Formats: sequence, structure tokens, C-alpha cells
Amino acid sequence: MKPKVGVQLYSVRDDCKRDLPWTLAEVAKIGYQGVEFAGYYDYDAKTLRRMLDENGLECCGTHIGIDHLLGDNLMRTLEFHQILGCKYLIVPGLPEERRASLTAWRETAQLFNEIAERLKPYGFRTGYHNHWVEFQPMEGEIPWDVFFSNTSPEVIMQIDTGNALHGGAHAEPFVRKYPGRAITVHCKEFSSTNPNAVIGEGEVHWQEFFEACEAVGGTEWYIVEQETYAHSPLETIRLCFEAMRRMGKVHP
Repeated sequence: MKPKVGVQLYSVRDDCKRDLPWTLAEVAKIGYQGVEFAGYYDYDAKTLRRMLDENGLECCGTHIGIDHLLGDNLMRTLEFHQILGCKYLIVPGLPEERRASLTAWRETAQLFNEIAERLKPYGFRTGYHNHWVEFQPMEGEIPWDVFFSNTSPEVIMQIDTGNALHGGAHAEPFVRKYPGRAITVHCKEFSSTNPNAVIGEGEVHWQEFFEACEAVGGTEWYIVEQETYAHSPLETIRLCFEAMRRMGKVHP
């Protein structure tokens, strides 16, 4: 199965805030097959699910704070996402104390293993999404490596190509180093000369990345994300989608 192409709705967050039903319809018109949420704009799960269904969109995941996956919050979180049809609960960043040292990273890895174990009977998975700091050496090691070498294969490695490169690392070697774990990945451009570059206009090694994802990553979703804009956010994600199409990643 070729990976599908989705979009992280944080890319069009102002449109979502203003008019979520319209924005989802526009995203579907561009051709995206799925959306990853980063907040729900005060809608309940049933309404969100209906909006997705009406537009033929799948939910390819959500970005969610780690506290929602701990203690009494967990069952409420699972109930909401069961209705939404969202099985990938990805943590997009951590509080400072959970990543302040290599010891903290190892303890956080253990916590993710425990969450993954609790999720398994319900058919959900958790994972972690990088910014740039995870690739900055700490005590002679790379935090991303420390985290993923201490987590079980159940924990998804949602590598963000642009953020990784901002931190000095290409994504492809990590996809190969941790096979079967890049279930969903973020396709984001990085350019040292053009802060508004869209996919295909920067320094990410796209073909190598896609080859790794499809050969060993187990990738199900390429999720486009853009946080800087030379055009309107919707036009920007359309340009990214067209770039994905040109690179042969858009399949009927």
C-alpha cells in the first residue's frame, strides 16, 4: 500500500478557527485524503466525525499534550478519539523537565512505553513528533536516538523533515535506523535561504526520504505541514500538495 497524503490542520489554523466546516471542504477540494488535528475548535467528536465523513476525509492522527494520555484523562481521550475515528495520538512536544537531560529523555521513553501498553487493547497508538532540539547533541548523544532506542516498536516515530533539518539532521537515516516506526511522518520543507519555502523548494532530500519511508518505514501517511507563508495558508498547502503530486506521492 502506498502512503496516503494528509495535512496537519495547524497549517491552516486561522481558517479552522474562523470556519472549520468550510476549511475542511477546501482541504478536501485540494485533494488531501486526510487531516491531522491540532485542537478541535470547541466541536464535539460526533460533529467533527460528521464533517470529515461529509468531505470524504479520514483522520490520520492528532497532536495532543501528554497530560491527555495520563491518569484519569486517558479514558476520556480514548472515548473522544474512538468517535472521531482517530487511532494515532501523537505528542508534539514535551515540557522542559521531561527533556532536560539524557536521564529525563530515558524516563520519558519509559513513560511512552507504558502509555503504548495501555493503549494497545483499545487499538490506539501513541508517538512523538520532533522540533529541532531533539537533534542537537546533549552530553555527546542525540536526544532523538536516546528516546527511540529506549521506546518499544509500538511508539510511532513521527519525524518532521523540516524540523529535523533545522536541527542539523536529514530524516532518512533515522527512518532506516528505526524500521517500521515511521507510521505517520511530517513532510515539511527547510531552506537556509528562504524561510517561506514550500515542499520542493528547499534542502530536504525528498526522494531519499520517500524511498526510506516506503522501503522500511512502514509509512501509512505523509502529512504535509507548513508554518511559514509566502501566500495564504490554503494556497500554500495547495502548492505543497501539487509538489507531492509532481513527486509521484499522490495516488487515486
